[in-house]
Amino acid sequence: MGVPAFFRWLSRKYSSIVIHCNEERKQIDGVKIPVDTSQPNPNGIEFDNLYLDMNGIIHPCSHPEDRPAPKNEQEIMIAIFDSIDRLFGIVRPRRLLYMAIDGVAPRAKMNQQRSRRFRASKEGAEQSDLKASLRAELLRNGAKLPEVDPKAERFDSNCITPGTEFMFRLAACLRFYIIDRLNTDPGWRNIEVILSDANVPGEGEHKIMDFIRRQRGQPHHDPNTHHCICGADADLIMLGLATHEPNFTIIREEFKPNQPRPCGLCSQYGHEMEDCCGLARDKTDEMNVVQSEPPNAGPSYIFIRICVIREYIKLEMEMPGLPFAYDFENIIDDWVMMCFFVGNDFLPHLPSLEIREGAIDKLVRLYKDIVHQTGGYLTSNGQINLGRVEKIMVGIGKMEDAIFRKRRESDVSYRAREKSKKQRTKQNQGPSYIPGDQFAPTPLGSGFQPPQALSNVKQSIQEMRSRDLKNLSDDDEPEDDVRLWEDGWERKIFQSQ
Repeated sequence: MGVPAFFRWLSRKYSSIVIHCNEERKQIDGVKIPVDTSQPNPNGIEFDNLYLDMNGIIHPCSHPEDRPAPKNEQEIMIAIFDSIDRLFGIVRPRRLLYMAIDGVAPRAKMNQQRSRRFRASKEGAEQSDLKASLRAELLRNGAKLPEVDPKAERFDSNCITPGTEFMFRLAACLRFYIIDRLNTDPGWRNIEVILSDANVPGEGEHKIMDFIRRQRGQPHHDPNTHHCICGADADLIMLGLATHEPNFTIIREEFKPNQPRPCGLCSQYGHEMEDCCGLARDKTDEMNVVQSEPPNAGPSYIFIRICVIREYIKLEMEMPGLPFAYDFENIIDDWVMMCFFVGNDFLPHLPSLEIREGAIDKLVRLYKDIVHQTGGYLTSNGQINLGRVEKIMVGIGKMEDAIFRKRRESDVSYRAREKSKKQRTKQNQGPSYIPGDQFAPTPLGSGFQPPQALSNVKQSIQEMRSRDLKNLSDDDEPEDDVRLWEDGWERKIFQSQ
């Protein structure tokens, strides 16, 4: 888990913290040629240590969103190995490769994980049942679909948790993979490789940070060591800042919105599952069918330079005229702590602080005033000054009424626009149809009315997809007893507890 919208806000405000990775790819007649990772880094910088938060690799490889899911566990393992090879080819560490799999999470996060996994299991079972019903109806009406192994089982992502048989087999496969690369790949021969599997307690990123902190305490530690950590969680940025390492880089997949997803029935692109007509049956259909391969070979990667973020924070947090010595490393700790108020895995979210509404900028302004007033920082060597934190909370409390009223005005305006847009769409919408004539070999442009059973299944899918979406109709909105935008909402909250 990470901090929602934090990376988007940070990359928009400080655009030069992100640079695109250069990647060496060699192919001959469509066959991939291994890259010599012992050669100089194509990005013009040499990294010493590479740390992999493996759960950020395991989940996309086992149940990807932008391509068909692997057919079996063997394909999952191969996809994980390919992802590690690709990351190793981009970074090319010269001293250490550290792979950390999430172990048992701290107690503060267990309830959050449990509720999320129960919900994922329920939604996955519903999706599987609806997919089976729709597949049966399509086949009954003559559609052509890829064959499905009757013995194959749906992969449950909840098995990616400590103590499961899948994690035991994954650790064994990774050990085999490491031994193979150490013996065959020239880029691996002179580096130290550490695998921290799910038997070691703690989340992957925290195990990595603990390792970095312990290395800093060693007498032979090189302060110029260049660290690179792979992970998509935004809290890695805060953890990287909290290490106070001068050379720290994060590598992650580049987020590209509105990427096409494959159909769950035919694995083709360009349509949703409820609009599926099956595979092409003749040449006429092949000319109109959408592509069956993903539009690109895989995600592209970006570097996030923590050293550049440190420079930006230094400029933004300048406070001339302080009555005490300016300590930039202490400022970094305070900035990280304030960011925890806008999103964190272990603390409840404050309803008045939203990153999209400029919450971090408001906290920084409050912080500067309080530092001048009290003559000290929020933290000191990891210890929190609760008196100064209380003053920040009081300052936030004074702004809450204005924040809630402004949010309500924006929400009402947005709902009105969406409601009028839906009404215009209904007025201009023509008759609905499904391409294909009873799935016979006719052009995909001629429509027909689907059988009633098929329509019922597709309607069930649409209802399931819209269940979790925000309802834009004021008439169907659930009753809000607290009403944060009205006076006296504090008393209502305490009464409801």
